[in-house]
Amino acid sequence: MDELTYGGFYFMKIPQHVAIILDGNGRWAKSKGLPRNAGHTAGAKNVETICQAAHDMGIKYVTMYAFSTENWSRPQAEVDALMNLLESYLKNCLRTADKNNMRIRVIGEISRLSEKFQKQIIELEEKSAVNTGLNLTIAINYGSRDEMVRAMRTMVEDHDAGKLAVEDITAERFSTYLDTKDIPDPDLLIRTSGEQRLSNYLLWQLAYSEFYFTDVPWPDFNKKELERAVEAYNKRDRRFGGLKEE
Repeated sequence: MDELTYGGFYFMKIPQHVAIILDGNGRWAKSKGLPRNAGHTAGAKNVETICQAAHDMGIKYVTMYAFSTENWSRPQAEVDALMNLLESYLKNCLRTADKNNMRIRVIGEISRLSEKFQKQIIELEEKSAVNTGLNLTIAINYGSRDEMVRAMRTMVEDHDAGKLAVEDITAERFSTYLDTKDIPDPDLLIRTSGEQRLSNYLLWQLAYSEFYFTDVPWPDFNKKELERAVEAYNKRDRRFGGLKEE
């Protein structure tokens, strides 16, 4: 993580990687007398705001939970609206990735998505791979248990093909089979809108992350709220299972 003076007050340790569970779109819409889909639209617009704020603070990686493997159980009309919104957002990213110098990755089991959507994801990842600014990872049809099962199946296939010996299986080697193999583990997890659970999100990767929960719903989570989360992170003592030296 980096240290820098932020806001002109004091040195803050800036987390290298922040993972976010974007929660509260529906409740935000309901509180305003709007349909749930209006909340998802507002939430999608907020992604760019927080990405810019994260970049300005010196955060290098942001991973956002956009659609889980469990979200398919929602009403079909809402699922369709979410898929259309995600496709529209990624289409816009294709136009703006170079301008923003942002590298974009998608994690999750994308084979369940439409063929058009899959091609769009591949094109965006390839086009933005040369960018050197913020690394944005979007989790779509993602579930951590599903990710680990897929990883284990691939490991078994590699073992049966003679590519992987049992004695070579370590935590570090297992990590290379996960969707997140090309990015560091999160330093900080933020979940908006008051819930305090992981909801099958990055269970392996969050082993030593700091957690920050806020009652603010995602559409209202702005730059100031991100600063508060990082300030709270600065008050934590990360020991990674060890003891602090006296």
